[in-house]
Amino acid sequence: MRPLQGCRGRGVVVGTVTLCLAAGWALQTPGGVSLVVPQPNINATVAQNILLSVEYSCRGIATIEWKHVSSWGTTSIVEWKIGNYVNISTVYKDRVTTFENGSIQLHNVGMRDAGYYFVTVTEEYGNNAYGTIIVNVYEIIYEDLHFVAVLFAFLAAVSAILICFMWLCNKSLHLFQKKTHKLTASTTEEIELETIEC
Repeated sequence: MRPLQGCRGRGVVVGTVTLCLAAGWALQTPGGVSLVVPQPNINATVAQNILLSVEYSCRGIATIEWKHVSSWGTTSIVEWKIGNYVNISTVYKDRVTTFENGSIQLHNVGMRDAGYYFVTVTEEYGNNAYGTIIVNVYEIIYEDLHFVAVLFAFLAAVSAILICFMWLCNKSLHLFQKKTHKLTASTTEEIELETIEC
């Protein structure tokens, strides 16, 4: 029976040492990732540049990944590790700028860029933080511009018609005055002739 008690005593010691080592390792491991999304909703118009802004903090080296989810499907935009590499997907190759704080800028957005943008920050020790930004993209309302253009064309046409009408009135008045002047001159000549004959 004595050997069994000795084994039991060593097991307790080994268990205690293992527990202390695990607690020490847990205390030394950097603690977690925090991620802040200051603007969770963004409204943009077609051809505009937008900033998907986030701010993260962690003790280790982080890997940042952005994905876009819309009615057209899920697309990986970019993944990078600070100071190591940047892997931008071919769809977004010339349209994305990355920043050290985890933010990205999308250039020349279109209607297909509307949707949900998910960012994942993964610490080298395996801790994760997630964030979401909703982007709404609107078209420039060409109907309003079309209405203004049609209204401008209509006013220009009315102005042209009024100018032509005024020119015709002026011309008619000038002709009428000329004719009246001729009549007056001829009547005066007749009266002078009659007086001479007398």
